[in-house]
Amino acid sequence: MRGIAVGLALAAVSACAVRTDQIARDPGVVRMALNGWVGYEASAEVLAYILREEMGYDVQLVRTDEQPSWQALDQGVLDVIVENWGHEDLMDLYGPEGNGTVVDGGPNGNVGGIGWYVPGYVVDEYPEIAAVDGLKEHTDLFRTAETGDRGEFLGGAPGFVTQDQGMVNAFDLDLEIVFAGSEASQITEVRRRYAEEEPVLFYFYDPQWLQEELELVRVDFPAWEPGCDEDLEWVPCDYPVYDMNKIFRTGFVEADEPSYQFLDNWTWTNEQQNEVARMIAEEGLDPTEAAEIWVDGNRDVWEPWLPEGRADR
Repeated sequence: MRGIAVGLALAAVSACAVRTDQIARDPGVVRMALNGWVGYEASAEVLAYILREEMGYDVQLVRTDEQPSWQALDQGVLDVIVENWGHEDLMDLYGPEGNGTVVDGGPNGNVGGIGWYVPGYVVDEYPEIAAVDGLKEHTDLFRTAETGDRGEFLGGAPGFVTQDQGMVNAFDLDLEIVFAGSEASQITEVRRRYAEEEPVLFYFYDPQWLQEELELVRVDFPAWEPGCDEDLEWVPCDYPVYDMNKIFRTGFVEADEPSYQFLDNWTWTNEQQNEVARMIAEEGLDPTEAAEIWVDGNRDVWEPWLPEGRADR
């Protein structure tokens, strides 16, 4: 059965709240967060397909933003986040040193990188723009009708991990951040400007299938060091590298069912995620169909994720 996608309206809870992750649940159902970018969707859909078709589980894919996903784990209404980008503050709140309702599930195999990007044709004309000092001299290239005398920095979705305003402040860049609203909207706008060879400066990341289609250059900032991003209003450094991980509801781990064992075993690469994400976002395939194609063609990759003796539930 197709996974159910539903929205959540979740209230924040106190770090001292009583553990609620032991709410009675059907052990035949796995409830997975579905965050708002296609790479995450690719991972979730592949995992959901295998859980359903190979292990006999019902899977609920719950569409929600990053922070509410953690709140849903805490409240006992979700079981897993499959791609976490940092969020040490939320781990402090809900993890073993907080109220104990979530557990770090270890790496998912993806290595994440967030940064500022410009098209290669901009760097061809202004080579110095690939470093922050050169960018500072040429922010006027990115002026738009919306930003007036300031250059535009095209952000992604407002809920994504970001330190961009702190970087604008710390490096004294004459830029105004304009949020595209969603990953899909941002990609559409970047591709439009790229086709016209217009200047564009924007927030982007890996893994992301569009990186393989367009020639993009990441702007060089001073390397991230521990603590340099502590004050998000003043960030004199680049983003860190994210070794992305899974986050489990504590009760889901303690039950130690085959569904948990499978998700615990799962890791895959940026390239594998991009393969599925491209089918969904670029080729327009239904996410379940894209997952099925990948699963059918990569049995040697995913069979080791199955718990021993659990190829069919």
